[in-house]
Amino acid sequence: MLLEMFKSKIHCATVTEANLNYKGSITIDEDLLDAANILVHEKVQVVDINNGERFETYTIRGERGSGIVCINGAAARKVQVGDLVIVITYAQMTPEEAQKIEPKVIVLDKNNEIDHVMQDPSFEERIV
Repeated sequence: MLLEMFKSKIHCATVTEANLNYKGSITIDEDLLDAANILVHEKVQVVDINNGERFETYTIRGERGSGIVCINGAAARKVQVGDLVIVITYAQMTPEEAQKIEPKVIVLDKNNEIDHVMQDPSFEERIV
């Protein structure tokens, strides 16, 4: 049996662009992808803190150091520039692997720069 477990998260990213005319995905600064252990083309769940919208897409590489978080394609209708979003990844693993996973969470400031990194599974209460 495989379980789908929380793997990593970018918390409180500010949407810098919404591009309806692109064919899909979310463009994220490559530095942020690396810091959160998220791969290019990896499936992600995006949650808009401002309006509660949730959708799934995949990541594409944004320019390093740019702070870009751009929602592309049809999902651009679900966000506004300036909204705060959470980008979440999950991974399938055995129950034994699930007991050992330490999700990686990067928390961003208002400029989409890393404020701090958390790897403690009990972090949820402290960063809301």
